[in-house]
Amino acid sequence: MECYRSDENERRRRIVQLALEAYVLARSAVVGAAEVLIRDGESACAAVQAVEQRLDDLDRSMDEHVADAISNVGPQEARDLLACVKAMVDLERIGDLAQSFASRARTVRERIATEDINLLLKMCVALDVMLRDGAEAFATRNLHMALAIIRADAELDRLRNLVVFRHTEQFERDAQESFHVLALAQTLERAGDHAKNVAEEVCHMVSGQTVRHLVGQKGASLEQMYLEHLFERHAIRTGS
Repeated sequence: MECYRSDENERRRRIVQLALEAYVLARSAVVGAAEVLIRDGESACAAVQAVEQRLDDLDRSMDEHVADAISNVGPQEARDLLACVKAMVDLERIGDLAQSFASRARTVRERIATEDINLLLKMCVALDVMLRDGAEAFATRNLHMALAIIRADAELDRLRNLVVFRHTEQFERDAQESFHVLALAQTLERAGDHAKNVAEEVCHMVSGQTVRHLVGQKGASLEQMYLEHLFERHAIRTGS
C-alpha cells in the first residue's frame, strides 16, 4: 500500500514538474522571439522553433501521465492536476505564438521603425516577467502573486494600444509595414492572455474558486470582487 501511494505521489510530482518545465520553455521562446528583432534572425528563429517543439513534447507527455494520476485522487489533488493540464495548454500556446512572432519578425525586421521595435521589445519584456512570476506563483501557490500577474496583463494591452495608435492615427505610414507591426503586437497580446489564464488557474487551484465567474458583476474591480468573495467564503467557514 505504501509503495502504491509512493508511486501515485511520484506521478503527481512529475506532472507538476512538467508544468514548471513548460514555464521555463515558454519564457525561453519569448526571449528568443525578442532576439529575432535585435540580432541575426535566422539562428534565433531556429531556437524558438526548437523550444516550441519541446513544448509540444511536454504536452504529449502530460497527456500520457495525467489520466492514470487523476483516477485515484481526492478533489484537491484532482484540482491541482487539472490546473497543470490547463497550464500546459496555455504555455504550449504561448510557444506557438512566439514561433509565429519570430517567423514574421525575421521577415520584416529590417522594415520596422525603431520606435515600433522598442514597443515590441517592451511587450516581450512584460510578457517574460509575467511568465517568470507565473512560474513562482504556480510552484508556491501564491495567490497574491497570481493576482498581480492578472493585473500586469493590462500593461501588455497598453503597449499594444500604443502600437495600434501609431499605425491607425498616423496615416503617412506604409500600409504593409503597419499590417506586420500590428500583427506582431497582437500576437504578443494574445500570449499575455494565455499567461493570465494560467495565473487565473493558480487562483482556482489555491482557493477552489474561479476569477472568471465574477467578470459579469459590475462596480468593483475583478481583483477586488475576487478577494471579497474569498473573504466572505472564509468568514462563513469561520463562523460555522
